[in-house]
Amino acid sequence: MIWLRIKGCCRNPADIPFKQLPGDDLTDISLDDVLSLADEVVREAQKSGADAADALVYESISLAASHRLGKLEDVERSESRDLGIRVFVGQKQATISSNDFKKESLRPLIERVISMAKAAPEDPYAGLADKSLLATRQADLDLLDRSEPPTSEALADKAARVEEAALAVDGVTNSEGASASWGSATFALATSEGFCKGYTTSRHGMGCSVIAGSGTAMERDYEFSSARHADDLKSPEEVGKIAGERTVKRLNPKKAESQSVPIVYDPRVSRGLIGHFAGAINGRSIARGVSFLKDKLDKQVFDSAIRIVDEPHRPRGLGSMPFDGEGVACDTINLIENGKLTCWLLDTASAKQLSLTTNGRAARGTGGPPSPSTTNLYMAAGSLSPQELMKDIKQGFYVTELIGMGVNGVTGDYSRGATGFWIENGELTHPVNEVTVAGNLVDMFRALTPANDLVFEYGANAPTIRIDGMTVAGT
Repeated sequence: MIWLRIKGCCRNPADIPFKQLPGDDLTDISLDDVLSLADEVVREAQKSGADAADALVYESISLAASHRLGKLEDVERSESRDLGIRVFVGQKQATISSNDFKKESLRPLIERVISMAKAAPEDPYAGLADKSLLATRQADLDLLDRSEPPTSEALADKAARVEEAALAVDGVTNSEGASASWGSATFALATSEGFCKGYTTSRHGMGCSVIAGSGTAMERDYEFSSARHADDLKSPEEVGKIAGERTVKRLNPKKAESQSVPIVYDPRVSRGLIGHFAGAINGRSIARGVSFLKDKLDKQVFDSAIRIVDEPHRPRGLGSMPFDGEGVACDTINLIENGKLTCWLLDTASAKQLSLTTNGRAARGTGGPPSPSTTNLYMAAGSLSPQELMKDIKQGFYVTELIGMGVNGVTGDYSRGATGFWIENGELTHPVNEVTVAGNLVDMFRALTPANDLVFEYGANAPTIRIDGMTVAGT
């Protein structure tokens, strides 16, 4: 099946202010056009009675192809366009979004959102970011791959090569499919404080999920690669081979007895731990008093050797941005320095609630107001290799996949289903499944030791991590 999906198009092509892109001629969306639209919407909102306003325009194009068992399964193309308008009337605010960019549609949309704001309750923390905090310079972060975008045929060929490499691994018996994708997105933000900037990003990816074994003894695993630039991706053959080898290693798993042992998290899952940390220092949660770290500012949370960094200006980073969702300048922050918590993740509203100043961590969609988030989050590497980290473990559990969402952000209680490999005398032995790993994040953070194998592959990254004293619940 080959199909085309285009979201948010006007009925009459002549009404579309931006060029439509036929076939595989995937041309960059015009940044100047979306900046002009965002700025015009803000000025119109002020003319219509808003005391302040901002507008976010988002346009994207994506193309993907998938392959399964030697056959092309589908090719998908998607185009989307969204406009988010936020207005303020005194201390009241409202947000509205639309994908209709025609001028005759924008005026009633603006009038509607202003009426909504007038009817909204007072919010003492509502407002745009202070003008003095707005970004005045925009670093070139190399987020857009300017090489020729791939054709659907090229993506289909790449997906086929990924799956072929996975199926070539001895022991792999079936495939859930392989895919390859490309996308480009343009963001533009304008505010009534005079800010009007934007940027364009690209993203390439491919992945594969395969099955080994048969009947009730089947096991599944996967691998994927994602990057801003095509030349930063792993090769299709490497992605497929890793997926196949991981899957075969999981065959013939054993159960584990319930006990307290050291847990070692593979980098694929260790990044989830710093994700839980980031959620616990989100300014909104802190302002509401619903975080297990709410009383830990400037206090020891991790071992003194631990450093956790949020780096928005990493070149080609998957979470990189030249400014935050409110136009505020954003710089690198050591969230954890020598094991101590240095700050919260703040946008303007949460900062006001805490009598602080935003640190440029606002994330924004078109459908609502900003909220705090991370950019390129990572835990700095330790000094030991993964092998050295495990060598003194007589009995332990190496986790490669986690299941479920058993994390309580208020208390820090942690309980996740897990699969992986049993550790005996510092070596990985047999695969293990159907167990639960449990603890409390406060204790886990203090007992955490990172290895030296940090690699930047995701928006949040961590090396292999060892945590002593956790509970494995099995048979």
